[in-house]
Amino acid sequence: MRQVHLFDQPDRFVAGTVGQPGERQFYLQARDGARVVSVALEKTQVQVLAERVDALLDEVVRRTGGEASVPATAPIGSDDLDPLDVPVTEEFRVGAMGLGWNGDTELLIIEAHEVVEDEDDVPDLEEDPEEGPAVLRVRLSGAQARAFCKRALSVVAAGRPPCPFCNLPLEPGGHICPRANGYRR
Repeated sequence: MRQVHLFDQPDRFVAGTVGQPGERQFYLQARDGARVVSVALEKTQVQVLAERVDALLDEVVRRTGGEASVPATAPIGSDDLDPLDVPVTEEFRVGAMGLGWNGDTELLIIEAHEVVEDEDDVPDLEEDPEEGPAVLRVRLSGAQARAFCKRALSVVAAGRPPCPFCNLPLEPGGHICPRANGYRR
């Protein structure tokens, strides 16, 4: 039986981490009342999701001539700087993600699907077959989505700084830079 974790305009939907930079585990976490669901994913998945959500919201604003209820930026006071709700229990690891806009409800839809061996097993957006990978489905208002993007991008940027030569993450003691023929920087 397929697990569908549905959150329709939850109290909280954030990207967050557990651990120290260089060893952080990234999560998407949705909370509605006492119900909390956390799914694990890669840093690059968080970054791409936030960038794509921002781009989709910009496109919605452009296509509707500003008539959609989507703010240009995260609303003032919508910053969520709190850590993830504990305990952080991983429901599954994210493989595929889906993104869409429902013009009737004016809600953004984010789906994070469990890792599967065959990508053909991942259903289309808001499709619910009886069998298939587990999914976290979240529907957000434009303001909630902008706030999610702002936090997600700041979480990604809070890691180790990149090497100015090779762009790989710098360790506190430096690293062996491939662009410097192996010399330690």
